[in-house]
Amino acid sequence: MARHKEFDEAEVLRKAMVLFWRNGYEKTSMQDLVDYMNIHPRSIYDTFGDKQTLFLRALQLFEEIIEKRMEQQIKPINSVKLATRRLFEMVVFSDEEKPPGCLIVNTAVELTLHDQEVADRISKSFGKTESFIYELLLQGQISKEISDQLDIEKSAHLFIIHLLG
Repeated sequence: MARHKEFDEAEVLRKAMVLFWRNGYEKTSMQDLVDYMNIHPRSIYDTFGDKQTLFLRALQLFEEIIEKRMEQQIKPINSVKLATRRLFEMVVFSDEEKPPGCLIVNTAVELTLHDQEVADRISKSFGKTESFIYELLLQGQISKEISDQLDIEKSAHLFIIHLLG
């Protein structure tokens, strides 16, 4: 008979996300995860698989959190100029509750040259953000807030480059 989990899977996954975000993938050992998540090593392996699988789940959680924040905090803003400003503020300004930087960007720097699966995930994530910016700019053209002469495809690409920088 299987044992009942004595931890909240969502909570320990969030802890793993924060630890990977703070330390990076390579500098986070399984022992670091055990200590920070406060669960038995066997529970990590049984629930999440190996370190890379846990990392990919943590990265997915981060992406979901960011997408939700963009949908709730950026998309409802009626002004495209204010919305893009808030998007940059969301990325640039941090608080005490989260590590500095962006887990996706940090991962791009650390792992994309060595791990094709991660590179594909990061590329897809960057593409989603660029599409989000494109949609903001398109709404700005529709509302006449920005010129219809602006090439919004190139502009969205330029925005994502600056956002990631």
